[in-house]
Amino acid sequence: MSETATRPSALIHTIYGEFVRRLGGWISIADLIALMAELDVDGPAVRSAISRLKKAETLLQERREGTGYRLGPQLGPVFDEGDRRIFHSLEPAALKDGWVVAVFSVPESERAHRHQLRSRLSWLGFGNAAPGVWLAPARLLPDARRLLERLELSAYVHLFTSDYAGFAELRDAVSSWWDLPAIESQYTAFTDSYRPLKEELARGPRPDEVTAFRAYVPMLTEWRRLPYLDPGLPTELLPADWNAVQARRVFVELHDLLAEPSLRHVVKVTGLEQHPAR
Repeated sequence: MSETATRPSALIHTIYGEFVRRLGGWISIADLIALMAELDVDGPAVRSAISRLKKAETLLQERREGTGYRLGPQLGPVFDEGDRRIFHSLEPAALKDGWVVAVFSVPESERAHRHQLRSRLSWLGFGNAAPGVWLAPARLLPDARRLLERLELSAYVHLFTSDYAGFAELRDAVSSWWDLPAIESQYTAFTDSYRPLKEELARGPRPDEVTAFRAYVPMLTEWRRLPYLDPGLPTELLPADWNAVQARRVFVELHDLLAEPSLRHVVKVTGLEQHPAR
C-alpha cells in the first residue's frame, strides 16, 4: 500500500467523496475521528489534516448538534468529475472518436498560468505533443472545458477536436506523448497491493461492514489517482500486455464487494440519512 493510500488528508477526501456527499454533505468531527480511527489514524492526525483542508477551503466548519465540516462549494464539480472518471470511464476510448487538442499561449508576465495549465492538463490525462500543444481522447473534452472554465484559464486556450492524419505511426507517437511505462508501474503497484485481497475475499464469506470499510477506503484512495494518470487510450495504441486491464478488473471486483457494506457502516456510525446514490 502506498503512502497516498494512508495519508490522512487523502483518506478524508475519499470519505467525503464516497460517503458524506451521499449523506447530506456534512459530518461531525467526532464521527469523522471515529471512522478514521478504524483506518488506524489517530485523532491528532485527523485534526491536523482537517486544519489544512479548512485553510485550503476544501472543508468549511458548520455547527449543527456539534461541530462538523462540509465540503466547500467549489468541490462539488470536482467530485462529480471524479465520479465520472473513477467509476464510469473504465473502458478504453474508441480510436474512431478522435482527439481533443488543447493549444495554449501564455504571456511571459503570466507564466504562473502556463505552469498551471501544464499541470492541470497533465492531471486530466492529456499528453504533451509539443510546447503548448496537449491532446487526449476526445471523450475528455467536456472535462477539459469544465476544468479550464472553473480555473478561469479558458482565455489562454483553444480547444479542437481532430483525427490523426500523419506522418508518424500513431502508436509510436502516442508512446512519446505519454509516459506509458510510468502509468504501467502505477497499475502494477495497485494490482500487487490489492489482488491478494480480492482473492482472499473471493474464497471466503462476504466481509462484515467494518472489515469492508477498512479495506475499501484505502483501496479507493489508491485507485482514484489512476484514471487521471491514464486517459484511457484506445486499445490499438497500447502495448499488447497493457496491465491496466488486470488492475481495472481488481478494482471493479473489490468495489462491487466492498462499497455498499462500507456505506452501511458509515450510516451506522454517523446516523446520517442516505440520499439517492449517484
